[in-house]
Amino acid sequence: MEIGWMNNRRQRQVLIFFVLLSSSRAGAELGPYSVMEEMERGSFVANLGIDLGVGLAELSTRGTRIISPGNKEYLQLNVQTGNLLINEKLDREELCGPAEPCLLHFQVLMENPLEIFQAELRVTDINDHSPVFSEREMTLKILENSPLGNAFPLKNALDLDVGSNNVQTYEISPNSHFRVLTSKRSDGRKYPELVLDKELDREEEPELRLTLTALDGGSPPRSGTTQIRIEVVDINDNAPVFEQSLYKVQFPEDSPIGSLVVKVSAIDLDSGVYGKISYTLFQPSEDISRILEVNPITGEIRLTTQVDYETILFYEVDIEATDGGGLSGKSTLLLQVVDVNDNAPEVTISALTSPIPENSLDIVVAVFSVWDPDSGLNGKTVSSIQDGLPFLLKPSVKNFYTLTIESSLDREVRAEYNITITVTDLGSPRLKTQHTIRVWVSDVNDNAPTFTQASYTLYIRENNSPALHMGTISATDQDTGTNAQITYSLLPPQDPHLSLTSLVSINADNGHLFALRSLDYESLRFFEFRVGAADAGSPALSSEALVRVVVVDDNDNSPFVLYPLQNDSTPCTELVPRAAQIDYLVTKVVAVDDDSGQNAWLSYQLLKATEPGLFSVWAHNGEVRTARLLSERDAAKHRLVVLIKDNGEPPMSVTVTLHVLIVDGFSQPYLPLPEVATDKVQEESLTVYLVIALASVSSLFLFSVLLFITVRLCRRNRAASIGDFSVPEGHFPAHLVEVSGTGTLSKSYQYEVCLPEASGTSDFKFLKPIISDFLPQGATSEIEENPTFQNSFGTNY
Repeated sequence: MEIGWMNNRRQRQVLIFFVLLSSSRAGAELGPYSVMEEMERGSFVANLGIDLGVGLAELSTRGTRIISPGNKEYLQLNVQTGNLLINEKLDREELCGPAEPCLLHFQVLMENPLEIFQAELRVTDINDHSPVFSEREMTLKILENSPLGNAFPLKNALDLDVGSNNVQTYEISPNSHFRVLTSKRSDGRKYPELVLDKELDREEEPELRLTLTALDGGSPPRSGTTQIRIEVVDINDNAPVFEQSLYKVQFPEDSPIGSLVVKVSAIDLDSGVYGKISYTLFQPSEDISRILEVNPITGEIRLTTQVDYETILFYEVDIEATDGGGLSGKSTLLLQVVDVNDNAPEVTISALTSPIPENSLDIVVAVFSVWDPDSGLNGKTVSSIQDGLPFLLKPSVKNFYTLTIESSLDREVRAEYNITITVTDLGSPRLKTQHTIRVWVSDVNDNAPTFTQASYTLYIRENNSPALHMGTISATDQDTGTNAQITYSLLPPQDPHLSLTSLVSINADNGHLFALRSLDYESLRFFEFRVGAADAGSPALSSEALVRVVVVDDNDNSPFVLYPLQNDSTPCTELVPRAAQIDYLVTKVVAVDDDSGQNAWLSYQLLKATEPGLFSVWAHNGEVRTARLLSERDAAKHRLVVLIKDNGEPPMSVTVTLHVLIVDGFSQPYLPLPEVATDKVQEESLTVYLVIALASVSSLFLFSVLLFITVRLCRRNRAASIGDFSVPEGHFPAHLVEVSGTGTLSKSYQYEVCLPEASGTSDFKFLKPIISDFLPQGATSEIEENPTFQNSFGTNY
């Protein structure tokens, strides 16, 4: 009988099969192979390389191996030679018992591509056991008037060998009354019968002793003997007779101990002691004695041990009924064990692939076999896995199944699968077995790094120290391992004039950004560059992010005076008529600050004056005006020191020195009218309010730009009109006319002339068209009529 698979010992081996099962030679058969039992370990069975038609190198590279039921390693494959060898001594009697032929099934599994070959090994018997009788002496009681030719069954000898090596014949020692006849049972076993050839006479010979010999068919034959003691019994006319010569009983294998198998009954026509019958099992085997017992009085045969259909399908035993006179009759009990669904299916994993790359296709995840030792529908199975998994279960060769990938896997969605293989038989009730395998999904570099922000804005204060940590950029990668190892780098700037490598460096491992040198807000207020994040996968994937670095202004620049110019060796003097009214505009100090924001907000303050209280400086626009009316007692020359201070922290300042000359001789009609001066004051006050309003709504930057442009234009006009001369310290001609009547730096144009003492009248020419355009009505004629003016400036106007 085919050997069952032993205890399940789960074996997981990591194999990768890149093959379609439809193209494999799964199911091909090899052999059959044959080997005699008791051969030494390493004995040659066959050359699989030749039978498979593959070379030795292919045997090794394709991982060829032997898979045996129950993971018993009876055989081994030498991949260097291709020889199939015995791995351990095989005992046919231990493997198969009385079953013949004794077949061991195994599979040859080859990978890349997957091929499974069915094969079987037949273990042939050798004559290594002698026949053995269960008793050293048997006793028979035979009536002296027994008819000639009457046969008396004897207990047979047992031989563990099978076929021709089992008991073949029986012999009896020479005698004048009996011969032995060898008979055969339905199961093939042979037993002896003693046949009477000559009448017995108790008075002459009440007892006979014979030797029974059992011979097997081996070469040389083996034998076993037992003694037969025959008692010649006085006449007992009738022997017991069974109601049935054969009792056939079907008995479920799950019947409990003590269950009634059958009740036998025999009849003896004699009376008295000769009619009293007792029942026994005649020459029971060891298995029969273990599972059955008979009531000697009632003839009830009951179960003493549970039977197993998967171990023995049926039992046959003779039942003997003996009367008080020693006569006996025999009947045969044929007990057929009925299979019940008492064995759950068994699952054996032959190959398992784990982990699986997430982008893999057409991969065999697992190969497993299913076996149910029951028969019929009880032994038929259905295999399945749970729903909702991207795997497909396919039947392969006999009792083999493959688990393949049905749809693509994504490690980022699910990195592990616990697959429960459920095998259910078709018996009643149905039994099932569940086996769980764990499959890991390995990572493939299919995700590029992702920055936490599409763009980053970093603020750094100017005048920073080199190697200052400005900030950190960060990216994440959904992959794992080396595929998630991110390296940061600076990308070439789009602006070719931006020397990015001299400004910024980045830590390739953690994305820290560092300033390589001190930054200057006035030179570079902001710059942009792109950073890249690349993983270490193959091929590497990358992404980009924009980084904007804004340089924050620091109060590191003092105000710069545009007017009056401070680099001249001879200072320029401002002229003020002695008849000037209060709030007369003397001049305007113009300064700028390269800083921004509140660091560039400038305020003006009169720090020193020759005569305090005569002049004042407006704090917001730097205009120098008269604070009171001038008198004859006021000095002609005044020196003013103006402090210009920004609003930074700490504030920075600069001073400028003004020289003011009070002159006489300007005509009164051309001095500024009070109404005009009043309107001018109102207009300037409104300007101050507008500046404050713009500052309150955070429009400082726009104001600074406009102020800078205005100063540049004023400086350009001033440079064109002033020249490189200054007023001498001596007497200055008093015959000068104020052109517009609103001060030297009013909205209308005004011309000032500073001539050295040695200059002549030919050093300056006054252009009449310009004078006529800007002087009030009547002023031109007065100049033409004034000889002093003509003598001072010449006639070329």
